[in-house]
Amino acid sequence: MKKQNEHPTMLAVIPARGGSRGLPRKNLKLMGGLPLIAHSIKLAQMCPDITRCIVTTDDPEIARTAQRYGAEVPFLRPDYLADDVTPTMPVLRHALDTLDPDGDRYDLLLLLEPTSPGRLPSDVHEAYTRLNGSPDADGIIGVHRPEFNPIWHAVTEQDGKMEDLIADGGIVGRRQDAPPVYRIDGSLYIWRTSFARACGDTWRPGDFLMHEVEERQFINIDNAYELEKADVMIKAGLIRYPWLSGSRPRRQAVA
Repeated sequence: MKKQNEHPTMLAVIPARGGSRGLPRKNLKLMGGLPLIAHSIKLAQMCPDITRCIVTTDDPEIARTAQRYGAEVPFLRPDYLADDVTPTMPVLRHALDTLDPDGDRYDLLLLLEPTSPGRLPSDVHEAYTRLNGSPDADGIIGVHRPEFNPIWHAVTEQDGKMEDLIADGGIVGRRQDAPPVYRIDGSLYIWRTSFARACGDTWRPGDFLMHEVEERQFINIDNAYELEKADVMIKAGLIRYPWLSGSRPRRQAVA
């Protein structure tokens, strides 16, 4: 049992299956000179709040690539958890059940999606710290403010005419007067492991905090265009990652 004043232990999981319809083999595609999955691995290596980081994959080539960049791949994911329609939570629970069958090793579960690498070590630390200070919250979710505000901008068509998608959105006189809206951006998710084990196939609903990531850091890679755009932005210096600047990542302790 951990003492009352010890920092909660956190297991980081990077899911990376071999199949992808939008961009085949996307987790191995280069972005900023590194395979996409390597960005999440290198981020984790720079986060002292992470107790252990693992990659869960069904693909031997992805496993070898992850290991080459210093990740731990303790198992190959079974095929029934690697379909296009497989939800994320059962994949994470499989990792928890495999690595912590008694449920006493890890207090928190951090999901690092390789396809949404727009987070920094400071984001992980700030989210971890906020969640630790909010015992009633089930987790904390990475968000950012999108370029457009859907309250003001989002419309639909009804009987051939434009209608507000959000009720009373048209009442707002100026875009600047609309209340802020945030987008869940996939950058990071931290849940209490007790919640993750019990939540079913989806983590919503629940009681969550939000951690705002800078909008300019937002990247989501689902197709070749998004990958090319991110690569250009990195090469132009519009997006900067500390692991691409020569910083040496620390090795992860194994719990």
